[in-house]
Amino acid sequence: MTGSRSKTAVLWSVVWFNLITLSLPTIIILGASFTSGNIVQFPPDGFSLKWYGKLWLLEDFKAAFLRTVYVSVICTLISIPSGTLAAIALARYRIRFRTALQVYLLLPFTIPLVVSGLGMMIIFGEIRILGQLWPVGVALCVINLPFMIWAVSATVNALDPDLENAAANCGAPPLQAFLTVTLPAVMPGVITGALLMFILAFNEFLVSLFLTDARIVTLPVSIYNSIRSVITPDLAAVSVVYIVIAFVAVWLLDRLVGLELFLRSK
Repeated sequence: MTGSRSKTAVLWSVVWFNLITLSLPTIIILGASFTSGNIVQFPPDGFSLKWYGKLWLLEDFKAAFLRTVYVSVICTLISIPSGTLAAIALARYRIRFRTALQVYLLLPFTIPLVVSGLGMMIIFGEIRILGQLWPVGVALCVINLPFMIWAVSATVNALDPDLENAAANCGAPPLQAFLTVTLPAVMPGVITGALLMFILAFNEFLVSLFLTDARIVTLPVSIYNSIRSVITPDLAAVSVVYIVIAFVAVWLLDRLVGLELFLRSK
């Protein structure tokens, strides 16, 4: 009995240690964003919302925020059809060199982001699209596409193939069977992957650093440029914006798909 209690105590100690370690940076940033002082400190020097008020008065911040949303939307819109069709094809069809294709699609996981960013900067420069905003969304889709494929593959593997066969036996052509049976069945994976792609693109810094300049700087790059000179509480307020967006993404995932289904698919 003593041994069982010791194991329980050790397990809960590890759990609480992990929870505190993961939560502490968020708590510190939240507290620092509400300070009434002029420097980032924790505990905060008083309580004030002035930094949130000043945040929306910064034209550079608003422009960078909108550019980041634009890039994230492009990344998501490209990843939905490409990642969904790739996942279904790899999971359901006997494709030649399927293993080689799966390994190839996982290359963004193995190649350092600095290498990917540098390579895309050279390619985009050669085809004369470097300095535009939409190629940044394409690049972020390329490096994060395995997440979309993984999310959809989890639901494709759980799909009963007899449903598609039944639709075919009832006379439905392949396209109609795909739109009325396959796609609705894998929609939880599509939604999960789309939310992941949006958040990953919204947070991506290193590749964006290579592909943007002062005219089209995104929010993560703008934050990096700001902290190189001085760290002020308005940067903590920007960080809280990221926390809110992540919370909204998790809330949408729970409402649209369900966190239990999402966790089971992992």
